[in-house]
Amino acid sequence: MNASPPGPAVLEITANAGVVRARQLVRALAQECRLSLVDQTKLITAASELARNTLVYGGGGTMTGAVVEERGRRGVRLDFEDQGPGIPDVDLALTDGWTSGNGMGLGLSGSKRLVDDFVLDTVPGRGTRVTITKWGR
Repeated sequence: MNASPPGPAVLEITANAGVVRARQLVRALAQECRLSLVDQTKLITAASELARNTLVYGGGGTMTGAVVEERGRRGVRLDFEDQGPGIPDVDLALTDGWTSGNGMGLGLSGSKRLVDDFVLDTVPGRGTRVTITKWGR
């Protein structure tokens, strides 16, 4: 009988230290899930970008992370949520090279390419929620 994964961990992302803690938690979850080193790196990179977006563009928020089991597979699911201004043009925001600030324009589109599941829910004036999952192979 398999033990069920522990409940989700929630981190506040209100300063750069929160971005660092998010990366550390994601690494621990990826290792617990036994993701390959390549998949760990992809997930940590995507999480770092999304945590930074939560801080810089959303004014801070939370990251919830957990090992999940679904349809006989294990993975790591991360949820980034803020109450910032939201994203007025999602298609534009997901375009490679586009940036609303001084970044390289790889945050959302790059994060989407690095994970298996990517869900973006945003309402201008009400904030943004991005949920990503990386599944074990």
